Amino acid sequence: MQEKLKQQVIGAFQLLLRPIVKMLLKYGIGVSEFTEVVKRSYVDVASTEYGIRGRPTNISRVSVMTGLTRKEVRRLRDVIETGETSLAVKTTPIAEILHRWYAEDDFHDDEGRPAALSFSGGENSFSDLVKRFGGDVPPGAMRTELKRIGSVVEDDNGLLHVSKRSVSPTDQTDNLISSIVHSAYPLLSTIVENCASESGPAGLAQFATYSKDIAKGDLKRLRRISYDRLTDLAESFDDLFMAYETLHDSEQKDENTIVSVGLFYFEERDENADYTW
Repeated sequence: MQEKLKQQVIGAFQLLLRPIVKMLLKYGIGVSEFTEVVKRSYVDVASTEYGIRGRPTNISRVSVMTGLTRKEVRRLRDVIETGETSLAVKTTPIAEILHRWYAEDDFHDDEGRPAALSFSGGENSFSDLVKRFGGDVPPGAMRTELKRIGSVVEDDNGLLHVSKRSVSPTDQTDNLISSIVHSAYPLLSTIVENCASESGPAGLAQFATYSKDIAKGDLKRLRRISYDRLTDLAESFDDLFMAYETLHDSEQKDENTIVSVGLFYFEERDENADYTW
């Protein structure tokens, strides 16, 4: 029974990870970087949430709980305690190729800038670049991915040009971070609180209504109605929060805490998602 429950939870998280992985790939964040963040979070939570008499969980217990070696737990604890935020992991093949295209003289033009490269044939082609610095990634797959994210364009003669050095769509970054911090994190934290107690939900509001039988022709109208109603509700909560913010003097701000109400409309557009719950 325990194993069956575990598999159900893993299946739900696999569904949850689909949109997360989509966004990570969009920003050129590979599995090595994500894995480092996941391991750091495991050590952080196991250390702070499962201690005895208010003390951090010891390294051996964290190792048993997380499956990480004690050496790895100690390393990750040191990273957390120093407040280090940079990840000392291998860069993604995409980032490495772009970096080398800018850094290696063999792939520069006469003015020292990244040259327009033929896909293959001759010396210092794009295929040569990928074979030298792209690990086991096929040159064709690398070209396709670089074109997809807009870092490389191909001219009429088949030459490949670097169009931008970064793989991060910076115009959407602020919205992404704000949405994660103010929407996704509060929602998931509320779910955890409401599921933590065996005696029942913690009493935090968590509601969702859904249907599997909406005609596609009605979606545009439903989307508009939902947007209008959710906007009105969000504004009413904003007014409520502002009213409570003015009830107490600024001298008491050290005792204040964060409160959030999340509202959203969702349509399943991922045909590969196993949304059968």
